[in-house]
Amino acid sequence: MPDPMQFMSGLAEFVSAGPTSYHAVATMADGLVAAGFTRLDERQDWAGVSGRRFFTRGGALVAWAAPEQLAPDAGVRIVGTHTDSPALKLKPEPSFTRAGWQQANVEVYGGPLLDSWLDRELGLAGRIVTLDGAEHLVATGPVLRISQIAPHLDRSVNERLSIDRQYELMPSYGLGDGPDVFEWVCAQAGVPAGETAFGDIHVYPVQAPAVFGIGSEFFASSRLDNLSSTYPAYQAIRTVRPGRDIALFAAFDHEEVGSGTACGAAGPILSDALVRIADGYGLGRDAYQALLARSSCVSADAAHAVNPNHAGKYDPVVQPAMNRGPALKVNAQQRYATDAASSVLWERACRAVGVPHQSFVSNNDVACGTTIGPITAQRLGIATVDVGVPILSMHSTREMCGTSDPWYLSQALGAYWAGA
Repeated sequence: MPDPMQFMSGLAEFVSAGPTSYHAVATMADGLVAAGFTRLDERQDWAGVSGRRFFTRGGALVAWAAPEQLAPDAGVRIVGTHTDSPALKLKPEPSFTRAGWQQANVEVYGGPLLDSWLDRELGLAGRIVTLDGAEHLVATGPVLRISQIAPHLDRSVNERLSIDRQYELMPSYGLGDGPDVFEWVCAQAGVPAGETAFGDIHVYPVQAPAVFGIGSEFFASSRLDNLSSTYPAYQAIRTVRPGRDIALFAAFDHEEVGSGTACGAAGPILSDALVRIADGYGLGRDAYQALLARSSCVSADAAHAVNPNHAGKYDPVVQPAMNRGPALKVNAQQRYATDAASSVLWERACRAVGVPHQSFVSNNDVACGTTIGPITAQRLGIATVDVGVPILSMHSTREMCGTSDPWYLSQALGAYWAGA
């Protein structure tokens, strides 16, 4: 069993290998096959659903470990995360020239901290799909940059801290009459020149993750929202063996833009998987609904640690800190799905492996975000609890967390799946 620092080395490698949801899913798919999971194809009949299996859909993945025979009182233990992060994405016809610079026309994906994209080296990554339906993953090195205006030219730049999304957020990638940026990315992916292709290409920060702090207690990286949950869940499911209940891991895409897609939590991917698994056991409609009633979900998504420079934005009593364990996320408006009954699930899992944990609740004057938890609870009607690793600078290109908390989360998720 790796210690927390070894675990963080694995997380760093995972982030570097997964600049987009498509890359993260490809990395997990390879790792699951290496761990003995069988890959299924949604377009074909599933000859069996027991054992350790998974399938992918775009930037989402569903994996499970299921017993040979399903006991009458068995349920499904679900852990849900998401694979996407706020970013910039290439628009169609993405190249244009301005003031002698070659620039990429981008749009904003999700709700990033826009100023964190400035003055840093950026790459391009995502998937390219050709007319034959073949998908090609691509990730470049540093090729772009969005430069700030110098204070000599705008004396108010440090006061206004606002960015025009259309005119001040365009990355530069060359001088003069350089190549079309999408055609260049296609060439990097090995797609022949002139072949019709379409892409889901994101801009991403290329800076490598790093451990820092006087006691090496902190970890800085892009995409901790939400690879700080996805990687711990992925590592935990790799070691799960079929037990009494079905252990299922759902890594959704598109959470940052509302989840309402074919591979998002508000779409059909999870219910599709559950229906086909139930069919594989020969369960009828009534038995399937009873299975759901015996099921539960841990929604794992990044939580907020208290920022000492903005402490007034947090609840004055409940103040989660780094390296004190994952946080139970609570909200009276049900922006998180946690309630008393589902909290017990989390408490039992943490106690089973001696993992410390804490709580997060918003300041009454500050609205909080939401997660896939309420969506899952609404769609399936199952007990759901929201938890997450406390981080700072959420939605920045350089978020940070404690070096113990992702490991704690993985241990607790493994205990939940094991039946705690």
